[in-house]
Amino acid sequence: MAVTDVTIASRALNLIGANEIASFDEASNEAKVAKNLYEPIVEAALTRTRWRFSTGQQTLIMLTNTPESRWDSAYQMPTAPKILLLHGLTIMDKPIQYDRYEDKIYANTTADDVVTADYTYKVDVIYWPSYFTKAVMFDLAAMFAGSLAQKGELATHYINSAELAYRNARWADSSSQTARNLRTSTLTNIRRR
Repeated sequence: MAVTDVTIASRALNLIGANEIASFDEASNEAKVAKNLYEPIVEAALTRTRWRFSTGQQTLIMLTNTPESRWDSAYQMPTAPKILLLHGLTIMDKPIQYDRYEDKIYANTTADDVVTADYTYKVDVIYWPSYFTKAVMFDLAAMFAGSLAQKGELATHYINSAELAYRNARWADSSSQTARNLRTSTLTNIRRR
């Protein structure tokens, strides 16, 4: 069975003893609550840490209009995929300073620079690893326990379960990239002074 937004919400509803839903558009109280809480909980979960499975890169396109002051150039914030958090900009793998204003990114660059953005995006649920899905289900169950079941003790239980699941998920997700080596040359140069 393919995992969808609705199945994740239904599983979280099952955890608190509520009825499953087949759609967020149902007339049931469970569906109304799930529809209102699902997206904000998921987006907050995706920005909790820099998850490797929801990290992307994209080359930015410089806009013709320049910023009013402080910055030399402006770039349109990408809209596809939906970017939740901007991690940084680079030119030839070197980080550069930038600032975000509304839906624009400002930097001191030239037309010849190839500017790349690293970001967290709203990845489709079918690409979520199981460790993340479990953490989100517990997070949703905590919210549903408070709003639907009105059981504070049950909500606290699932808040604690979600925190543990997110901690374990961060550990599992950390193996999704090559381990970074410590640059010892900097330490050696400091010691020699």
